[in-house]
Amino acid sequence: MVRTQIYLTERQRDELAAIAKTAGKKQSEIIREAVDRLIEQEGRGKREAVLLETAGIWKDRTDLPDFRAMRDEWDRN
Repeated sequence: MVRTQIYLTERQRDELAAIAKTAGKKQSEIIREAVDRLIEQEGRGKREAVLLETAGIWKDRTDLPDFRAMRDEWDRN
């Protein structure tokens, strides 16, 4: 792990201390969990944005094989 120093408001510090006490965890552990959730949330949002941008990009292409016909052929075998 890498040591990182942060500044919190008094309210943030007090709320964090209360959450940690209720959960039976150290404040640093609560902070790491929150950072992990933020990273996961942001990553998921970026993946969803890329998928939405690329959805349907091949729909008007005429140079591709008929994938439905190919799939029907595979399903018959």
